[in-house]
Amino acid sequence: MKRILYVLISIFLMIDGVFAQDSLYLYKSGSVIHSRAIADVDSISFVNRTAKPSTTVSDIEGNVYHTVTIGTQTWMVENLRTRKFRDGSSIDSIADRIAWKSTSTAAWCNYNNDAVSATQYGKLYNYYAVTDSRGIAPVGWHVPTDSEWSQLVDFLGGELEAGGKLKQRGTNYWLSPNYNASNQTGFSALPGGCRDWGGNSKSAGNYGNWWTASEQDVNNAWCRYIYNKTACIYRYNYLKICGFSVKCIKDNP
Repeated sequence: MKRILYVLISIFLMIDGVFAQDSLYLYKSGSVIHSRAIADVDSISFVNRTAKPSTTVSDIEGNVYHTVTIGTQTWMVENLRTRKFRDGSSIDSIADRIAWKSTSTAAWCNYNNDAVSATQYGKLYNYYAVTDSRGIAPVGWHVPTDSEWSQLVDFLGGELEAGGKLKQRGTNYWLSPNYNASNQTGFSALPGGCRDWGGNSKSAGNYGNWWTASEQDVNNAWCRYIYNKTACIYRYNYLKICGFSVKCIKDNP
């Protein structure tokens, strides 16, 4: 923020010179750090890359999640990692691959059965956990519907560019090239991978996959995924037995 204010002050001090000259100069500590021809500038935007979400919410186990407001929606920043429903009852933990693909009741797992991964990427849940009547989200929150995800994507300019605006920047979590990842929203989407229909963990680092609460048919439900090699976010339906990440959204007031 200090840097942004300094740049703003410098620009205002130069305002008379902007109209008299043909270049815009940026200063730091009295020295020019960047210049640009006025004819090449369409607009100037100021973004605080260090801004952090200002509020938090906790689940039934006391896990803390930061929140971020995008448009009229408020989302959890981190992926869900609870092992319990909001009423305190336990969600089944299934590590075995065969048992996982055979279940038709609520279940969670860690990616590759590695508990450390859950601290970074959250847990993976099947669709039955997402829609269980006991509620997987904290009180006052819910798993977003397909239309709520679409509202977010539309607000950010559509499927072709919204993924880049939602992805965590850099390659600490996403594999290279993490194309066009700006995370300008603060959504901080991470590539937690999935547990596929065969019970296998796959694609961590490459893909982030998130359930919606909307069913497509008796066997499939709607999802969203983001890929490290594109700025897109994709809508598709997949088998309910799969394990995906979950992002929760705040209830409307």
